[in-house]
Amino acid sequence: MKIRIGISAGGDDLGPDAMVALGGAVAQYGFDSVWLPEVLSLPGPDPLVGLAWLSGACPGLKIGTTMLLPGRNLVWLAKAIGTLDQLSGGRFLLTFVPGLSVGGELSAVGIAPSERGALMEEALPVLRRFWAGESVSHEGPSGSFSDVTVSPRPVQDPFDVWLGGNARAALERCGRLGDGWIPSLCTTQEAAEGKRVIDQVAADHGRAISPEHFGVSIPYAPAGTDLGSEAISRLARRAKGRPLDQLLPVGLDGLRRLLESFLEVGFSKFIVRPLAGPGDWRSELEALAAGVGDLQT
Repeated sequence: MKIRIGISAGGDDLGPDAMVALGGAVAQYGFDSVWLPEVLSLPGPDPLVGLAWLSGACPGLKIGTTMLLPGRNLVWLAKAIGTLDQLSGGRFLLTFVPGLSVGGELSAVGIAPSERGALMEEALPVLRRFWAGESVSHEGPSGSFSDVTVSPRPVQDPFDVWLGGNARAALERCGRLGDGWIPSLCTTQEAAEGKRVIDQVAADHGRAISPEHFGVSIPYAPAGTDLGSEAISRLARRAKGRPLDQLLPVGLDGLRRLLESFLEVGFSKFIVRPLAGPGDWRSELEALAAGVGDLQT
């Protein structure tokens, strides 16, 4: 079981020195990696640029992102990801997501939610061919090009791509095309059912996903947080009527109980992220290590 430290979108717009200090504290307290999200309509660094800075400043630290895939230029994206994995020495972890479908994010992405799944289906096989060193020709909504190769390629060979998303179509896509699954805002029961669907679809297509490649992205709130408060309203809307106390743990005791419940149903990789940027990341990680660090293996 590994705990990855995530920065909540819009919750903490870290500068260069603060980001390096965060990376150092993550390593000091024994966590697995640092993760930057990509939500175009909220503050925060571009994940590829921010992670490049962080990996150079913190040698040995693993880095990761939940990154938008629909709408990308596939040649540019394949080269950027290959470059970051090369420069970081194979320390880059990647989860592709379709992006949020609400508010400013919907217009920022510029692609209707109904079209994003098809674009991901088109893009993933093309990216894998680039990373395998093939000369690729392609004609489709994501781009048209002939006999293009991309260099540098990722150090990791093959380069694993995890997928997010909780909808049935996203689960089936992960079973057919993904190397792992890391959803957000799901209950333990929903995660267990999603894993069952992914494993079955993968088997139906003659493939298997490692049992170690299932995780959850979990925001957590400070002890004493009122889940009915106005500050939680945006998250409540995304919960779509599900009980928030099953999606958003309050305090480190609540986070520990939720992590243990996911462990019981076969999940072992967790991006945990304070709901709001802490005033002092080092103190936050020290407390987090004391509260849940012993769960790591």
